[in-house]
Amino acid sequence: MLFHVIMNVRIPQTADAESIRQLQTQEHKRASELQEQGKWLHLWRVAGKFANVSVFDVESSAELHEIVTSLPLYPFMELEITALCRHPGALDPSQARKSEKGEVQ
Repeated sequence: MLFHVIMNVRIPQTADAESIRQLQTQEHKRASELQEQGKWLHLWRVAGKFANVSVFDVESSAELHEIVTSLPLYPFMELEITALCRHPGALDPSQARKSEKGEVQ
C-alpha cells in the first residue's frame, strides 16, 4: 500500500536545543534505515518549513502507524496521511521514461 504523508514538525521554543539535535540525528538514521528497506520511497523537504512530503510503501495502515510512531521526532509532528492507489490514466513508469526520451512505443 502506498501512502502520501505530510510531516510538519513543531518543536516548542522551550525545548532543550541539545536534546533536539540528538533527536534530529536519530531521525536521520531512522529515515535512512526505512529508505534502505524500501519502506520510505520518497522524502522531499518543503522549502521554507520544518516539514517534508513523503511516500511510503507498506503492507498496511497499521505498519505505517508503527513506522511513523517509531520516528524520534514523532512527538513533535503533525501528520496528514492519504492512502494512494494507481490512477487508471497513469503510464507505467517504464513507458513514461520512454516518452520522456522521445522513444517510439
